[in-house]
Amino acid sequence: MQNTRPGGRRNRGVLFDVDGTLIDSAYLHTIAWWQAFRQAGLDVPMASIHRSVGMGGANLLDNVLPGRDRSEDQAIMAAHGAVFSTFWPGLRAFDGARDLLAQCCESGLAVALASSARERDLDVLRSTLRADSFIHASTSANDAKESKPAPDILEAALRAVELHAADVVYVGDSVWDVYAAARLDIPTIGLTCGGTSAAELSEAGAVEIYSGPRELLENLRDSAIGKLARRPL
Repeated sequence: MQNTRPGGRRNRGVLFDVDGTLIDSAYLHTIAWWQAFRQAGLDVPMASIHRSVGMGGANLLDNVLPGRDRSEDQAIMAAHGAVFSTFWPGLRAFDGARDLLAQCCESGLAVALASSARERDLDVLRSTLRADSFIHASTSANDAKESKPAPDILEAALRAVELHAADVVYVGDSVWDVYAAARLDIPTIGLTCGGTSAAELSEAGAVEIYSGPRELLENLRDSAIGKLARRPL
């Protein structure tokens, strides 16, 4: 867990998923898992993998390979990490991602990255965002016992910014994000830029849906985030 606290403590905030929400990486994770499965001699359709991206590794394996031989799990997860690292140089933030974090921070909200990425991946993701001056705290896989759809990562992010669930909004791109936040009664703004449809996000319980960070930023004043802000957006 990293805590930088630009501008001191805030009493309301926004939690952000990172992969597929702020960084265009959801399909890269899909390919990395697909290649990891192939290395293990397993043929798993990419569509099935993509629908599970957003979960942690162990939960993703449970979802796409029920009844499997678990003795290969660590090797598969290590292979996924190794393949994904080859994509690091090509990672890009979505249009408006940095500006969205900046606007949230400058409007008086705490900003936390509630990510279950491995710590070394998170360092690369943060470097890609180039928004550290607007981020109060961030979490990694090391901060949670269970991954999404369990709420552990969100609970860790709340602790990091010293806020309660009633004081925040969550922004994510997968149904697993929505399900995790719902466990804590945190409203989720869904973004379709990670490849999950608006219909799926709405059915999961997202309170608002936008195409990506730029559209959310353009509608921030009237969004669930705007209702939290202490200063005008």
